[in-house]
Amino acid sequence: MRVAVVDIGSYSCRLSIGNIQDELELVYEEGNITALGEGVKSSGLLQKDKMEYTLGVLKDYMNKAKEFKADSIVAVGTQALRTAKNTKDFLGMVKERLSLEVKVISPEEEGRYAFLAVAYSLRPKGKFCIIDQGGGSTEYVCGQNLVPNKVVSLPFGIVNLTEEFIKHDPPLNYELESLKNFLDEQIKEVKEDCQTLVGLGGTITTIAAIEYGIFPYKGHMVHGKRLSIDSVMFWLETLSTMKEEQRVKNFPQIEPKRAKVIIPGIVIFYRSMVLFGKREILVSDWGLKEGVMVDEYLKKKKKEEKGGE
Repeated sequence: MRVAVVDIGSYSCRLSIGNIQDELELVYEEGNITALGEGVKSSGLLQKDKMEYTLGVLKDYMNKAKEFKADSIVAVGTQALRTAKNTKDFLGMVKERLSLEVKVISPEEEGRYAFLAVAYSLRPKGKFCIIDQGGGSTEYVCGQNLVPNKVVSLPFGIVNLTEEFIKHDPPLNYELESLKNFLDEQIKEVKEDCQTLVGLGGTITTIAAIEYGIFPYKGHMVHGKRLSIDSVMFWLETLSTMKEEQRVKNFPQIEPKRAKVIIPGIVIFYRSMVLFGKREILVSDWGLKEGVMVDEYLKKKKKEEKGGE
């Protein structure tokens, strides 16, 4: 069985296609920055141009799924679609134009899928906590093996944090300080004792790609890499003193559309490492969409085992 999974996030839209047979094998991955959640915090609405752009990306993904002969397509939506007042309009457009049903999942489901992806692929020992930083929400999920026992979703991500705190390019010191103070208060509430901290999302994978000199981006080369707290702090200090265009010019790993929002993302991980008391963080390229695929794989496996009894 070959499954295509589409993750419609607040900032990016991503596709993974994988074979679910005796084991799970990814055969194709693609991601595009669509910024669907931009302006939702201030207006409460998905913007028309962002919806149209996202629809174009989804159409390309549908064609790619057909090209790779996927047996089914699963599409899920997260924070921007959970909160926007006109989500039904967008979902209607997707269904009408592409015949694609999008399931808007809860923060808890989002966290569970991301945890499952990390647990299955990286298999951290003992208790571990993942930080799944997105465009409009950030999930902190702690657990062991394949079982999450605490899922907390905080209603901030790189899009709404940038809109709220970063008014200058590059950001001013007081803006960064205000952002740090806000995040510290939030992160203190979700802090857990754990052996390993794992980072997910475009910010941390981009920093890992810069740190390890990976360009063009290759997910399998980033997946499982480790970043020290000193490295994360170094890249925060380096990039926050640059204008957006300088970040892209100096570091090709940073996509032009990500340059604007990368600083709040780095601050999330840096302050999490400080408050969790961790000197390093494990980086996962696998996230929500791979977690959906792992879930499908485990259900298939369970069904086969029951049939063989």
